[in-house]
Amino acid sequence: IAPALAAGNTIVLKPSELAPATVVELANLLYEAGLPAGVLNIVNGQGATAGAALTADPLLKLIDLTGGTETGRLVAAQAGKNLAGYVGELGGKAPMIVFEDADIEQTVNGAAFASMVASGQTCIMGSRLLIHESIYKEVLEKFAKKVSSIKLGPPQDPTTQMGPVISSLQRNKIEAFLETAVKEKATIVTGGKRPVFDNNNSDLNHGYYIEPTIIDCTTASGEPRNLNIVREEVFGPVVVAYSFRDEQHAIELANDSEFGLAASIWSQDVKRAHRVAQQLDVGIIWLNDHHRNDPSSPWGGMKDSGVGRENGLEAFREYSQTRSIVVNYDDRPFDWFVQEDGVRYS
Repeated sequence: IAPALAAGNTIVLKPSELAPATVVELANLLYEAGLPAGVLNIVNGQGATAGAALTADPLLKLIDLTGGTETGRLVAAQAGKNLAGYVGELGGKAPMIVFEDADIEQTVNGAAFASMVASGQTCIMGSRLLIHESIYKEVLEKFAKKVSSIKLGPPQDPTTQMGPVISSLQRNKIEAFLETAVKEKATIVTGGKRPVFDNNNSDLNHGYYIEPTIIDCTTASGEPRNLNIVREEVFGPVVVAYSFRDEQHAIELANDSEFGLAASIWSQDVKRAHRVAQQLDVGIIWLNDHHRNDPSSPWGGMKDSGVGRENGLEAFREYSQTRSIVVNYDDRPFDWFVQEDGVRYS
């Protein structure tokens, strides 16, 4: 919203039908702060109806979508019909690459934040934990212990560390992914179930909660990278873990994905971290961190993770159109069709 307004645009904003309240409240706050009427317009409704009608409107000059890859393709095609601009921040399957010289305690804490904040429902969440084979067991055990200590509860409770997922349908999808992973002989190290709350919080059992889950894919019957849960975006508090042999193998595994939104590299060797970062096919890379970002830093993906950039000057440019004005301030006469010196300007 901010770069679009800064570039002088009016906005029609359609929030997800599952999470409209925050957007409506934000609009109220902006108008209370003095935003002129009609500059920011909120349209609620289902994506298949309200969303489809909005994206088909020829008055739109740019469509900026945050959503799934398949939806992104449909919206991009509609934008193309009207020759409208398009920015898409789409799906992700971010690898967290842990080298043998990483600070294990900080890596575990960072990976937990990367994967479990917002119940794992962010496109940049660290969903693939790639660990050097020499420290695989140690990191996996400590990571499992860390995420199993996360306190689940209602978002209104300040002591809650992780809330429910967005809907019953989404929880069912997550559970289907887990069921398939188990059939493929992957091992659930921790989590994977619906938590049972005690009598004081029994009403929470009606919520869409699922435990933070870690899956060891090295036990699978096939190559870990080929598992369905490794290749598809789960969009929930689920991390798949598998090992790599060396730097080149880590790069190969990290890039072996249709997505390319984000990644993190955990190592105390800064030269290696930069060397690896240069070879990753992703748009956002953290070194010894994940998920935290500066608003001035460009934000966007490669491959099936989208096109265009948000944040920073890149976002401002996405919401602008360049106009070229050429001025002739030379008083000397010019007639291209008259050849005086035998040389024509081409």
